[in-house]
Amino acid sequence: MAIIDAIDRKILKILQQNAHLTIQEVGQQINLSKTPVHERIRRLEREGVIERYVTIVDKKKVGNLLMIYCQVTLDRQTRDAFTAFEVDVRELPEVLECNRVSGTFDYLLKIVSRDMDTYNHFYQERLSVIPGTLHISSFFVMSEIKNSTVVPVE
Repeated sequence: MAIIDAIDRKILKILQQNAHLTIQEVGQQINLSKTPVHERIRRLEREGVIERYVTIVDKKKVGNLLMIYCQVTLDRQTRDAFTAFEVDVRELPEVLECNRVSGTFDYLLKIVSRDMDTYNHFYQERLSVIPGTLHISSFFVMSEIKNSTVVPVE
C-alpha cells in the first residue's frame, strides 16, 4: 500500500475536483513549487494511487436519459461462472459499473440507456443471454440525488 502524507492528500483533493489544472496551479493552491508537486504526482501515478485521468460526460446531454440498476443472479456460484460472466459483461458499453456483491444476488450493475425501448432490447438481446444468467431484476432511477467520483482522502 502506498504511503501518502497530508500534502499528497491535498494534491489528490485538488486533482479530483479538476485534473485539468497545471502543475503550477496545483502548487499555488498548496504553496509548493512545481518540481516537488510534479514529483509527488508522478509518484502517486507510479504507485497506482492515481489510476487514470478521465473526462466526465453528462449522460443526459449525450442521449442516455435512462439509468438502471440491475441485480443479477447466476445459476451457479462458482469461480468459473463468475469469471465467464465478468468477461462478457466487460464487453457491454452500456454497463458503467459491475460489482460482485454478497447477499441474495451475485452482481449489481449500473447501466445507462437512451430510453425504455433501447433498454428492453439491451436486456433481451445482450444481458439476459449471457450464459449462466438465472435472474435479473431491473430498478429504474427516477431522480439522481448524488453522483460523485470524488473519493474521500482524509
